[in-house]
Amino acid sequence: MPPIPESKPYRIGRSRTGLGLFATKPIKKGTKIIRYFGPLLDAHNEKHDAIENKYLFQINKRWTIDGSIRKNIARYINHSCKPNAESDVNVRKRKVIIRAIKKIEPGDEINYDYGTEYFKAFLKPIGCKCDACEKKRAKKAAEAKAERAADKAKSNNGKASSAKTKKAKGAVANKVKTKAKAKAKTAADKAKSKTTKSKTTKSKTTKSKTTKTKTTTTKAANGKAAGNSKASTKTKAVTKTNTVSKAKSSSKSSSKSSSKSSSKAKSSSKASSKATASAHTTASKAKAATKPATKAKQAKRPASKRARKA
Repeated sequence: MPPIPESKPYRIGRSRTGLGLFATKPIKKGTKIIRYFGPLLDAHNEKHDAIENKYLFQINKRWTIDGSIRKNIARYINHSCKPNAESDVNVRKRKVIIRAIKKIEPGDEINYDYGTEYFKAFLKPIGCKCDACEKKRAKKAAEAKAERAADKAKSNNGKASSAKTKKAKGAVANKVKTKAKAKAKTAADKAKSKTTKSKTTKSKTTKSKTTKTKTTTTKAANGKAAGNSKASTKTKAVTKTNTVSKAKSSSKSSSKSSSKSSSKAKSSSKASSKATASAHTTASKAKAATKPATKAKQAKRPASKRARKA
């Protein structure tokens, strides 16, 4: 670093972009701070035109100051988008002086605007690192962070609200499902009750049918038993009557037979009596007939005996 006399209100120090020039004393607005100097380069000279570095300060289209020499302390002044100094160019004298455009306090970095061409060519690709741009970037970063936080909060709120809405929807859906399940259960219970009622009615009807059939079977059995008893009683009565009638008939038949026999006996007796009567008559007749014959012939007596025997 080149030596700087104590009378000068600046010093070389460290900054964000490397080395920089800082105020050591208060600098009033409009005060000349330092001169930017170096060899002049003519654009018409090919050798001069071929030189390229970051410390070229263009005065006009033809003349450019090459400030890359170490004695040029002004080359340590950095660019700023919101500077506290400016470059005062004297085209006729081909001189450049850095002047304060506002009050600079001790410790503040001295800076000026390098211009749009230099900014586009060298600073824009890597990004300006001046305080203003850093503040802008920090502000933008804070805003972006706040936006991200807000978006995240919104997303979280949205998620929470969506979760709440989902929960609410889920609760509504659950309520609907529970209602549907309850309705289905009630319908199933009603159907079951109907089926059970129908089954009970069917069972009742079957029971009544079975009871009817049982009663009919019992009645039939009772009727059969009664019929059987009646038939048995009838058969018994019939058998009794038959026995009685048989007895009666037997008695009748016996009586009839006896009567018949008696009648037969009577008839036989009658016949015998008739026969005897006829025999007596014949005998009497024979006697009457035989009386004269006996008188005439006593040999005819055996014939009357034969007639008696007959």
